[in-house]
Amino acid sequence: MTIGLEFDPGFAPYILAFRGTVEYLYADINRFKNFSQRKMKFRQYYKKFFELFYNNLGFYTGCLMWAAYIKTQPEQPILNNNCLGQEYDEESNISETEFMIKFLELLPKDMKYFLGENYEIDKSDMKILEMYKEFLIINKGFINSEKNTDILLPSGMITEGAENFKEKIDEVLKSGDLSKLLEYKDLICRI
Repeated sequence: MTIGLEFDPGFAPYILAFRGTVEYLYADINRFKNFSQRKMKFRQYYKKFFELFYNNLGFYTGCLMWAAYIKTQPEQPILNNNCLGQEYDEESNISETEFMIKFLELLPKDMKYFLGENYEIDKSDMKILEMYKEFLIINKGFINSEKNTDILLPSGMITEGAENFKEKIDEVLKSGDLSKLLEYKDLICRI
């Protein structure tokens, strides 16, 4: 039996390509010249935008929870860290997270423009995105993260009760719906 902590507790099969899908859906919306057709396409896709967004935000929440959990454990190697020893490129490391931040910032405008609906950004969603971006930067894409003690947590992250985060993550992974991890976002950040 190998001693250590997994880099990924089981998120990989449930991660969805946010940027590529959103760019594809917006390209499909924008191919129409007629506003009513674009409006109809946006109406058709906006639930998919939210589904993708909350799945990925749940993934980010889970990653932060997992990092906090492994920090509560005695020093051990991190197993299966496919980032270890890679070249670090900060721009590509944070590009997906920055895309999600930009998407969230523009969403109220698009909801108003296409659907005539007001949409207010949940401040805790933005906080999770900012914390995750900081998490990626301070850990330099995990290229040097050999042991759990090498992992750094973002400033302002709450870690009380982190020793219980594994149970919560394992429970959500049974469902395969990473957005359910958002139920726990107040355990790691407060607005």
